[in-house]
Amino acid sequence: MPDIAKVYDAKKYEDSIYQMWDKLGLFSPEIDPSKKPFTIAMPPPNATGTLHLGHATMLALEDLMVRYKRMAGFETLWLPGTDHAAIATQNKVEGILAKEHKTRHDLGRERFLEKVKEYVASSQDTIKNQVKKMGSSCDWSREAYTFSDKLSFAVNTVFKRMYEDGLVYRGNRIVNWCCRCHSTLADDEVSYKDENGKLYWIKYGPFELATTRPETKLGDTAVAVHPDDFRYKNLIGKKFNILGVLGEFEITVVADELVDREFGSGAVKVTPSHSFMDFEIAQRHNLPFKQIINEEGKMMDNCGKYAGMTTLECRKAIVEDMKNMGILLKVEDYSHKISICYRCGTVIEPLTSEQWFINVNKKLSRESWQKKDNDLLKDLEGTSFSLKDIANHVVRSGQVKIIPDRFNNTYFHWMENLRDWCISRQIWWGHRVPVYYCHDCHHIMVELEPMSVCNKCSSVNLKQDEDTLDTWFSSALWTFSTLGWPEQTQDLKYFHPTQVMETGYDILFFWVARMIIMSTYAVGEIPFETVYLHGLVRDKEGRKMSKSLGNGIDPLDMIDKFGADAVRLSLLIGTTPGNDMRLYEEKISGYRNFVNKLWNAFRLVMMICENNAGDSANLNLADKWIMTETQSLVEEVTTMLDEYRFSDAGSRIYDFTWSVFCDWYLEISKIHPNPAVLKYVLDIILKLAHPFSPFVTEAVYQEIQGADPNSNILMIQSWPKPQNDLIFAEEAKQMETVVEVIKEIRSLRVQVKVEAVRKIQAYIYGAEMTTALMKKSEVIKRLANLSELIIAQSGQKIEKSISKFVGNIEIYLPLESLVDSAKERLRLKKEIERLNAYITALQLKLNNNDFTAKAPAHVVELEQQKLLTARMELNKIEEQLKEV
Repeated sequence: MPDIAKVYDAKKYEDSIYQMWDKLGLFSPEIDPSKKPFTIAMPPPNATGTLHLGHATMLALEDLMVRYKRMAGFETLWLPGTDHAAIATQNKVEGILAKEHKTRHDLGRERFLEKVKEYVASSQDTIKNQVKKMGSSCDWSREAYTFSDKLSFAVNTVFKRMYEDGLVYRGNRIVNWCCRCHSTLADDEVSYKDENGKLYWIKYGPFELATTRPETKLGDTAVAVHPDDFRYKNLIGKKFNILGVLGEFEITVVADELVDREFGSGAVKVTPSHSFMDFEIAQRHNLPFKQIINEEGKMMDNCGKYAGMTTLECRKAIVEDMKNMGILLKVEDYSHKISICYRCGTVIEPLTSEQWFINVNKKLSRESWQKKDNDLLKDLEGTSFSLKDIANHVVRSGQVKIIPDRFNNTYFHWMENLRDWCISRQIWWGHRVPVYYCHDCHHIMVELEPMSVCNKCSSVNLKQDEDTLDTWFSSALWTFSTLGWPEQTQDLKYFHPTQVMETGYDILFFWVARMIIMSTYAVGEIPFETVYLHGLVRDKEGRKMSKSLGNGIDPLDMIDKFGADAVRLSLLIGTTPGNDMRLYEEKISGYRNFVNKLWNAFRLVMMICENNAGDSANLNLADKWIMTETQSLVEEVTTMLDEYRFSDAGSRIYDFTWSVFCDWYLEISKIHPNPAVLKYVLDIILKLAHPFSPFVTEAVYQEIQGADPNSNILMIQSWPKPQNDLIFAEEAKQMETVVEVIKEIRSLRVQVKVEAVRKIQAYIYGAEMTTALMKKSEVIKRLANLSELIIAQSGQKIEKSISKFVGNIEIYLPLESLVDSAKERLRLKKEIERLNAYITALQLKLNNNDFTAKAPAHVVELEQQKLLTARMELNKIEEQLKEV
């Protein structure tokens, strides 16, 4: 046998194995109509980002799926790519410029964009190489980038079609404005944090109002009350002059169901330009709008002496002035949530602004939706449907399945409350809105390619819209734009819809819902059949990882220290869809031990096979047992993977490899070797474990293959199937009993504190299992460390011994000269006390009529069986006590 290292060296194998897979083109599928495709579009990490635990979790899960499906015979495409990450990337480059005491405006738009492109180009390979470090078997020949020419053309095409269908419009609406990023944010790009603030009670004409933002009083145009609030019924529709810090102003009292009667006095001031709720109320009641806060977060010129102040400075000044005027009634402590920018953490300022929106409620005809001969509209009644209607329908009808399904309700709740999507951003890096304005004839054009001449009056005096599109707009096209859409490419026809979208539950709305909206609209089909959501990765105590806590884990550091397989296993086993997971270095180290266990099992198999020819055709009891166990393993793991129970599948492989194959069959093989069976079972383990730990399994497989590994690569081997002719149920049951007997002898040795190295004598009365036990007597002797083993069908009880029953089998270990009699008597008395207490508790339970009447019959029967077993055990211990 060649010299095989005693410890698996991940650094020796991982890079070379990955390069071999890539060089041989094993990640690239063919278009084969005779085979089913399996496609995952990788959620694109930021082009300028670095690998974090969220990425590592995503990569481990998706690579597991694609490796399994590839081995199962599917044409498997895992399409990788990166996102231009508009705001995040621009913020990074602006940060670099700030160190040089410059702003993007100092450079101008064109020079700034060149800087960003240079920055992206210099760092784009970093994330790609880090993705490879995880063992990701994605098709790099189809790698995509959201800001590539091909995908940019797809973005412009969708925008133009939506504009022509009346779904994209420019309007003056209230938006989430980040004063730091100087851009709008979509509703789901807004984060929230708790704040201990103040609630200010103000004298407001005939009302007493409570507000957290007294500075917005300068923009009030009404007071709103609930229509069913009897306290204010006689005031609805009336106008009042209100004393304010800048003099008197007039307000109207309106009734609206949006008002919460339980907040404050039940009457609220209405500031239409700076509150989403107030904007809706103002639209319904035709109230005037008055903007008082600008895009810098400062008070505007119409705010008199407060002009130029920040909102917080203005709040402080107004509170002081109201106090002096006697219209500030009281101030209370108040805890509430405030909205902040998800990127930079700046407090969001709601502002009215002219922006581009997608109308999610506009109805399109049934014919316009039916772009393909498929089931998209199946069982959907009606003649016209909105984007929201279709996005709801495909999930309700089961065309798109969300795992875990508890997130269905979350999805529907978000959809039902979805407002028109603001898609324009006031930044420079991103897809520029493809709209052109002619200054001469005022014609507005939406075009796919850059324009220089007006297509109406031929003027060259054109200007393109300054805004860029929301990053999520381009990302929403990811599943189909990456496959060549709007061209009807062979890739698009074969690989779309994709089968799985695996991502974090935190972007179900950011991204998943929008992909459903865009794919059903643009392509006329769902983007994916299944959405698999993973949770957040937390530390050992369940805390969110953060720089401030110093509890973050860098997956690249862990790969360097423990190997990619150990990192992958730690992210895959012990986690369930939609739930947060805990990760810590000891857990990763534990799975590194498993990787080494697998490697050492391979070494031992090779040594046994080299030193023993064996009679491979003649299967003994242990061979038939391990063969049967292996068929169960294949069937169970396959079912678990098909049901997306990845952790269960990983645990099953782990337990079988360590606790069945290594702990038992390999030990038995040292006594009764069968090389063919050893190699067969190891081969199955390698194939089943490959999607979880691809590097060590491929390394072992290559070592076994020898001289020409390229001709026989594990990654593309067929997935195992259970073989009925290798199931030996009766023999397997017998061998399980042998194993239980050995375990019980070991347990008895521990009870009486016999040293592990000391050989002892044992008697076994085997009843109907006598023949099977005698066949494996040498195995029992060796693994239970016995000097002498006497096996008979039945016999007299052995005096002065400790005993145990395994079913009808009696095991006796003579105690003479083995133990201290006094200590053993004390131990047995304590065990008798424990059993008596346990029996009493069971009797009380079974004597309770409530329990026996209400509990299911099988539960009562189980408790009765426990009682019977405990009494038998007590009788046996009492007999042992008499003998000691």
